[in-house]
Amino acid sequence: MFSVIIPVYNRRELVGRAIRSVLLQEGGDYEVIVVDDASGDGTSDWVRATFADRVQLLVLEKNAGVSAARNHGIEAARGEWIALLDSDDEWLPGKLARQATCLAESGLLVCHTDEIWIRDGVRVNPHKHHRKYGGDIFFKALPLCVMSPSSIVIHRDVFAAVGLFDENLPACEDYELWLRIGSRYEVAYLEDKLIRKYGGHADQLSQAHLAMDRFRIYALDKLLRDMPELVVERRAAACEMLLRKARIVHKGAIKHGNEELRGEMDSYLADWE
Repeated sequence: MFSVIIPVYNRRELVGRAIRSVLLQEGGDYEVIVVDDASGDGTSDWVRATFADRVQLLVLEKNAGVSAARNHGIEAARGEWIALLDSDDEWLPGKLARQATCLAESGLLVCHTDEIWIRDGVRVNPHKHHRKYGGDIFFKALPLCVMSPSSIVIHRDVFAAVGLFDENLPACEDYELWLRIGSRYEVAYLEDKLIRKYGGHADQLSQAHLAMDRFRIYALDKLLRDMPELVVERRAAACEMLLRKARIVHKGAIKHGNEELRGEMDSYLADWE
């Protein structure tokens, strides 16, 4: 069975599209778990009234962030497979069935798909560096996030092995988890565009934080410290990427007079140069 986890915060007007896109999936055994991260716009009441017993609704008492919301959903899940879906995205018909077939045929424990990008209501083409890959994706995952959370299906044994989302990260939490997963597992990739990924919202995490690479640097630092078993080539590549990003962020911090961020980067550079 698949457990579909949909975290939501103050998106009553959008989350219905995401939920319906799951309920319209055919040929799969699944449960839908909506995790309301202490919304203040009536999201929980709307979901409860609109979808009744077709979804399981979890409501957090305090706003804890998307990582905590996803983790609550994963911990409550009954399925062997965990599928993620952001509240502002949607699945296309056949998405879950296609991935079920792919996973059964490949024997792999992680599967993601290609995606359609919508920005401010207009379809746009991703840049070349956003290209998706299957197999051993570790080196491809070092510069930026290479798998969309809304496209991914992960076996629960993977979470047991590498852990859940890092709740200390306000952004780039998916990048950090994909590094941990990519360091141990190959992934299946379906080239079909099976999700619509919407952007341009004012409340997107990528819009809410400056110098997003600071969180990727944290993720690389954590990987290097927590996984001494990384083979030499992977460790060297991760360290090189950390230093490259830290130098760029450090330069920007000096330019903009951000002493806190400069000090943070000084610490990373001192540790890994």
